[in-house]
Amino acid sequence: MRVLVVEDSRRLAGIVKRGLLEEGYAVDNAYDGEEAEYMAESTPFDIVILDIMLPKKDGLAVCRDLRAKAVNTPILMLTAKDSVEDKVTGLDSGADDYLVKPFAFSELLARVRALLRREVLPKTQKLQIGELILHPLSREVWKSGAALELTAKEYAILEYFMRRPNAVVTRTMLGESVWDYEFDGLSNVIDVYVRRIRQKIDEAGRPSLIQTVRGAGYRLRVP
Repeated sequence: MRVLVVEDSRRLAGIVKRGLLEEGYAVDNAYDGEEAEYMAESTPFDIVILDIMLPKKDGLAVCRDLRAKAVNTPILMLTAKDSVEDKVTGLDSGADDYLVKPFAFSELLARVRALLRREVLPKTQKLQIGELILHPLSREVWKSGAALELTAKEYAILEYFMRRPNAVVTRTMLGESVWDYEFDGLSNVIDVYVRRIRQKIDEAGRPSLIQTVRGAGYRLRVP
């Protein structure tokens, strides 16, 4: 899942980014309204965390303009203003949720998860391919009844595959979804991660669940 954090305080933006990265999200930062609007229009983010008080263009205007351009990415609005009128204004501008500063990161994370769950269709408590089961809410992965230990990045990649069974997934698709703008698409880091995931989900003597599609990318096959 890829998140855009829009916050002009670089210190706060850095704290939020580090926390989200630790949870396995790919995170990009924007520090003013114009940059945020351009990035949200041009990149398929899964959620935007948007501060209201921004230089060049405030968050309310950014939100309204994105909605007017049919950008329907979930938006969690951040602000120091906590009156009912301010919350109503934020939601009426097109935001999906509203969080008042200062906030606990655990609450921010819970709101992000809640917004992302709304986007999952059909709504499901688990993803299952054969004996491989992934629980999006608890972020647990099981294979043949045994729990698997995956890093945050391994989990994010596997979830991306499991939401697209039998579909060809290119390295570019993985890079754009699981990494951020600083990702080096020419490196072999994706191949390294896929190899690690295979070692954890495959069984000896059986074909790998994640197949290499020559010249294209990978496919998670349904047994």
